Amino acid sequence: MKKTLAMILTLTFLLALGGCETIKGLGKDIEKAGEAISKKADEAEK
Repeated sequence: MKKTLAMILTLTFLLALGGCETIKGLGKDIEKAGEAISKKADEAEK
């Protein structure tokens, strides 16, 4: 019983950690896209 609980907690922790890295990467991608859009908008104003 304790081994099963430990395995479930470990898997949950690893999935949560992996999810955080995925969200962090997504945030960086969105930030880069926003910067590109802002740059194009600035170029269009000139």
